[in-house]
Amino acid sequence: MGVKSGYSPAGARVRRFRPEDVDEVMAIAAASPEVASWSRASYLKFVEENGSLSLVLNVNGEISGFFVGRRIGDQSEVLNLAVRAKHRRKGEGSALLQLALEEIASGGGKTVYLEVRESNTGAISFYEKQGFSKTGLRKAYYRSPDEAAVTMEKKLAG
Repeated sequence: MGVKSGYSPAGARVRRFRPEDVDEVMAIAAASPEVASWSRASYLKFVEENGSLSLVLNVNGEISGFFVGRRIGDQSEVLNLAVRAKHRRKGEGSALLQLALEEIASGGGKTVYLEVRESNTGAISFYEKQGFSKTGLRKAYYRSPDEAAVTMEKKLAG
C-alpha cells in the first residue's frame, strides 16, 4: 500500500499496523492528549480483529502516524488517528486518512462516522477539510475531563 493523493515525500509509506508497532503507536498517542487513550491490549486487539482497519504511516523508517477504524456492514468508524507533533501540518494525517477511506470504500463502505471532543477544534477543522460534516453533539460523552463529543460523518462515493 503506497501513499497517494498528492503526498509523496521520499521514504513515505502506509502499511498495515503490526503487533511490533504498538510501542511506537502508544508513544504517538501518549504525546497526543487529544486522541483516545487506549491500553496496549486494545491496540493489539484492533490489529487482529475482523472488520478493523489499522494502518501506520512510515516516513524514512519512523512511524509518524497511525489510523485505527472498524467496519460493520457498509458503515465504518474512525476510532483513533494521530500524527507525531513534528510531522503535523505536512499532509501526513490527510494522506493516512485518505488511504484509509479509499480502503473502506473499496471494501463496500458507504458512510464513515467519528466522534471528537468538542474542544478539539483543530481535529474538527481537519475532518471538515477531509469532507466530514457535523451531525450532532453527544453530551458528557468523554471523561477526564467530562466533555461533549461532536459527531461527524462522511458519505463515500460508490
